[in-house]
Amino acid sequence: MGKTEIRTVGKVSFDVPASEQKNLHNRWHPDIPFAGSIKDGETVKIECLDWTGGQIGNNDSADDIRNVDLTKVHYLTGPFEVEGAQPGDVLLVEIMDVQPFQDQPWGFTGIFDRANGGGFLDEIYPSAAKAIWDFEGIFCSSRHVPHVKFAGLIHPGILGCAPSAEVLATWNQREAELIAANRLADRDVALPPLITNTHAGSASPDVAEKVAREGARTIPGRPEHGGNCDIKNLSRGSKVYLPVHVPGAKFSVGDLHFSQGDGEISFCGAIEMAGIITINFKVIKNGVADLGLKSPIYIPGPVEPQFGPGRHIYFEGFSVDEHGKQHYLDVTVAYRQACLRTIEYLRRFGYSDYQTYLLLSCAPIQGHVAGVVDIPNACCTLGLPMDIFDFDISPAATPAKSLDMGTCAFETGVSEGKVTTGGANSEHSFGGGLTYKQ
Repeated sequence: MGKTEIRTVGKVSFDVPASEQKNLHNRWHPDIPFAGSIKDGETVKIECLDWTGGQIGNNDSADDIRNVDLTKVHYLTGPFEVEGAQPGDVLLVEIMDVQPFQDQPWGFTGIFDRANGGGFLDEIYPSAAKAIWDFEGIFCSSRHVPHVKFAGLIHPGILGCAPSAEVLATWNQREAELIAANRLADRDVALPPLITNTHAGSASPDVAEKVAREGARTIPGRPEHGGNCDIKNLSRGSKVYLPVHVPGAKFSVGDLHFSQGDGEISFCGAIEMAGIITINFKVIKNGVADLGLKSPIYIPGPVEPQFGPGRHIYFEGFSVDEHGKQHYLDVTVAYRQACLRTIEYLRRFGYSDYQTYLLLSCAPIQGHVAGVVDIPNACCTLGLPMDIFDFDISPAATPAKSLDMGTCAFETGVSEGKVTTGGANSEHSFGGGLTYKQ
């Protein structure tokens, strides 16, 4: 007997607002109703919108990036019942395939305005910008970051099972304590539950109101269930072991990426896309205890872009920030410095800093923690694959030839210009000739 066609258990529409689609949700909560049912051992297809629910257009302006409503984001498809799953079990999720929709073969990478989400380098690059990427099979290229083409390491940014009421309460308590203990002038350290624009799938009004009051935002990953981990190697063929906290598991997935670098540094830093993910589900009874599992674990799949030996340049960063201040074994500072060294290097070939920032967010760069024991400096490295460029960027390519790289898309009021510095009311630049006015 031939194999039956793979069933699609979750469909999405580009014609109906994400907030009105009953099999989508944008909060984690155990009371969000099931959007469908999956058998133990079954392989299914699940359709997903991009993480913004369709707020970004295929155009040459980053105003849509600047104006993204972050109270609406991370619309996930689900939650799905996996038959037989019970608290204490492990849900084995095997990613069989991920593809963009055939009639939407493009995605986007964004740098968020510092006043609306920001990113890893937003103190240096505070303005909104974006790049549109066109897909051709496994490859992508962009009119906004020219002379680059690479195979995407396609993957879901978010997958996880719903928290129990007890786990949800733990999340909300510890994040509220972090917020109370850390008052930063211009930075959120965590996001508490927010009623505004909560979407609880097909929940009744009273349940939806409870989800709005208690539901955890989907922005961060969390140790008990995974969630928004943005792991680039969690691609086709990968196996993910997820703790189950509620009957039926209530599995959800979304935030599909055509490609991403380690760290997704610009916040909207992958090549974000809408698409279809194919997953096989298996229930491992009593798996949490048997595996000693406190957080998800995964085994990478066999599909990954290949670059030959010696085909990466590695840039080093240390716990000394761009102002010359010494930090103690701070890997965040060290990785930020590795990113800045890479940006400085690619200026020599004509790329603006914002173009390189976008590229490092979505190309398959290799980020590593090299050392965390040699006080006071942690060391991080960033490996840039040289073969994604159609010209030689190796250190042997000296003197570097500066090419016409055009421009990425910027928000209104930001443009390419001469490098200037000055006071509070002057123009400022952030490398590569980009200026904006305060």
